[in-house]
Parts: sequence; C-alpha cells; structure tokens
Amino acid sequence: MNSQKEIVVSGIRSTGYLHLGNYFGAIRNYVKMQADYDCYFFVADYHSLTTHPKPEDLKKNVFRVLAENIASGLNPEQAVFYAQSDIPEIPELYLMLNMLAYKGELEKVPTFKDKVRQQPDNVNAGLLTYPVLMAADILIHRAVKVPVGKDQEQHLEMARNFAQRYNNRYGELFPEPQAFNFGSQLSKVMSLDGSGSKMSKSENENATIYLADSDEAIRKKIMKAKTDSGPTENNSEKPAYIQSLFDLMALISPPETLNSYDTAFNACTIRYGDMKKQMAEDMVAFVAPIREWARQLQEDEESLRTILRRGAERARESASRTISLARKGIGIQYYS
Repeated sequence: MNSQKEIVVSGIRSTGYLHLGNYFGAIRNYVKMQADYDCYFFVADYHSLTTHPKPEDLKKNVFRVLAENIASGLNPEQAVFYAQSDIPEIPELYLMLNMLAYKGELEKVPTFKDKVRQQPDNVNAGLLTYPVLMAADILIHRAVKVPVGKDQEQHLEMARNFAQRYNNRYGELFPEPQAFNFGSQLSKVMSLDGSGSKMSKSENENATIYLADSDEAIRKKIMKAKTDSGPTENNSEKPAYIQSLFDLMALISPPETLNSYDTAFNACTIRYGDMKKQMAEDMVAFVAPIREWARQLQEDEESLRTILRRGAERARESASRTISLARKGIGIQYYS
C-alpha cells in the first residue's frame, strides 16, 4: 500500500443479501475511494457470529458478499479485500480494547438495546462488545477515515474513545478515525412499504431491492410500493413515502425522467402506476448487470479464494505492525 495516502477501512457483515441501501449508502463511495486512498475493505464474518449462522452457510455468504462488491465496481487490485477472520491481529486488539471498554457504556449503545428487544434469548457477549470489535477492525490499520451510515456513527465515536484511552494510558499510537462521506449527506434508501424505515437485509424483504433480485422480483416489488390517489393542489408538499419514491428514482433514472414526473406531481397530473413502471424498468437495467457479474464470480470459487488470500496477506502486513506497537506500548514484550 502507498504510505503517502490516507487509510480508509470499512466492512460489510456476511449475513443477508446486499441491497440498494448497501450500494448507495456504502459501496458507491468505496468505488470512488479506492483510487485515492489506501483502502481496506473486509467481510465481517466474526460480527455475523452473534446471530449464529449455520457453518455450511458461512463460506457461501462470504463469497457472495465479496462477489457482489466486486460486481458493484470494487477492484481487488486497487483495494485490499479480506475476510475479518483471516486477520488474527484483529481479535488480539479486540481483547486489548475490551480492557478499556466499560459495561455501562456498552449497555447504553442504541443498537445493543435494539438487539436486546429483538432477540431477548440471544443477548450474547459478542452483541454487547460489538462496538469494541468494530473499533479493532478500524484501529488495526490506524485508519483515519471510515465510511459509515448514520446508524453506525456512535460506534465510530466509541472507536475514537477507545483510541484516546489507549493513547492516554500507553502512549500515542492510534489516530482518531472520522466519518467519511465525500462531504455530502449520507445516502439513505428507504423501504418501499412507506414505513419510514431504511431498506434492510433482514426486515421486510418484499420492500427491499436486493442486488441478487430477478428482473421479475424487482418489477413486482416496485409496483407494490406504497402510493396514494395523488395530490389535489398544485405544488403540494410530497408525503414522505412519495418523496422516498422520487429519491429512489433520482438514484437510478435519467434526470429528465425524474423531472417529468416531478412536473406532473406539481401539476396534479401524475399517474403513479406509470411512474412505477418506468422506475421498475430503470431499476432492472441498473441491477441486472451487477447480479449477472456477481453470479459469474460466485461460480469461480478459486478466483475468490485467491482474492481473499492475497488480501489477507496485505492486510496482515499492516495489522502486524500495529499489534507489535500495541503490545510494546502495553508492556507485552518479553523476548526483545
């Protein structure tokens, strides 16, 4: 890696299928970053263990996430792509940082409280210390920029706190990572059901467009998107669920197409059925090439293994330097 470039780290859990929210909220930014920064992108398979995936599914899920990211434009020759579990220095740093994390602060994390509500019978220690492992993912490369969504910004703040605690106690080692979103608002892709929630890997699959969806599935989902009977006054404010459809069209349709429907809405002549049909075809044209390339990549497991192996070698070069310095700072250095 080029030591003159700033270091960027980000990862995606190896559970569920990637969807439009992942693409426009994260992967699109990754593609822009890879030429200008030293990028470490990993598949977060350790994080996925909090939900106990079946062993036979784990490799398949990791390979699919890797393939979908490459099909979305990431280049393994530019960015370092690896599986989290291939870097043993990450859990070692996770252990060290756990000694600087406190039960009270971890229990207050909103995502942890959400998980407690969602799965009260599976409140494992991994869920509680999820932000600590996330901090280890970032700090192991001493990253300065991390592309995160709004729901992850508190985790990033905690990573800064852990870095500060280490530096204050053991000496300066870790920079304080900052959120990175190219100076614009982070893209949020809303669910098609009008609920006001984001598209999700695990919630309401019928209202989420996945990068692996068939053409027919895409058409059906968009045609079922929530609409109403239309505005009754010119230049009315769009309801949130209608605005989210326009926002989605802005991401995948030509500007002139969006403008024509915006004009029709303001003139109270919009036909939502026509708008959804147009958006469905534009969405098919957008998703189909990614889906087909990802499918081809998944059929070539040897190539995916090679990408992960090379990525792990490059990531460990960085991680081993950091962990050596972290051990030295703490005083865990007995033979030299």
